[in-house]
Amino acid sequence: MAPKDNHFPSSKPSSIATAPPPIPNGSTTTNSKPNPIPPRQPIRQQLYSDHPNQPQRRRQRPSNRRICCCCCFWSILILLITILIASLLAIGLYVVYQPRPPSFTVASLRIHRFNLTASADSSAAHLSSLFNLTLITKNPNSQFVFSYEPFLVSVVTDPDKIFLGNGTIPAFLSGEKNLTSFRGVVVSSTEARELDFGDGLGLKSDLKRRRNGLDLKILMDTKVEIRMGKLKSKRVGIRVSCGEIRGNLPKGKAISMASTDKAKCKVDLRIKIWNWTF
Repeated sequence: MAPKDNHFPSSKPSSIATAPPPIPNGSTTTNSKPNPIPPRQPIRQQLYSDHPNQPQRRRQRPSNRRICCCCCFWSILILLITILIASLLAIGLYVVYQPRPPSFTVASLRIHRFNLTASADSSAAHLSSLFNLTLITKNPNSQFVFSYEPFLVSVVTDPDKIFLGNGTIPAFLSGEKNLTSFRGVVVSSTEARELDFGDGLGLKSDLKRRRNGLDLKILMDTKVEIRMGKLKSKRVGIRVSCGEIRGNLPKGKAISMASTDKAKCKVDLRIKIWNWTF
């Protein structure tokens, strides 16, 4: 009796592999194992640079010092350009119209009163004076008009500039090629005006040395505005100085005429910056 063969399942895996499930679209694969899908990497956004390893830099705001320097630079540049344009316009106007300053002439000067008295101890002196002058002004320009404010007129000695009296000339308008005259301009000092000790001594010595004669100077201060059509300039200060006037003291109630034949008048600009006048 032949022995029965008992068949037991083997513990080893079978060499026959099971077919993989079919792949869609009818394609087959020769690899028995499916390709593993790599894990999805997170996407990092690059903020400011194309190189991810380069450290990021923050955009810095301009400092206050830089802003201040820029403002100062542009302000100075605009100011220089404005001055340059104004200078070019002034040069152009001067070349085209050739403006000339006004002229002044002292036609006559009368001395009505000149009384100088001193105290008994010669510590103080008092002056009482009265002058009468005729002034002529001319505008030599054919395109410009001069508008004057009131004049402050002073009579002083030359060259010591000891104050002898003052007066005023009203405001007036001097047109193109215009001639304006003022007669009977009164210049006087307060009755018995007290002089400084040094001025009193200087005036006495001048009268003795020149035999009751005096070298006089007339000073006139005002402001003027220049007009050309509808254009107007700013008012600027001027001083008119008329020198080389020789006068003699009157005797009694007689009137003394000063010599004005050689009198010359000069016009100067008066520019005031704070407390200084040039």
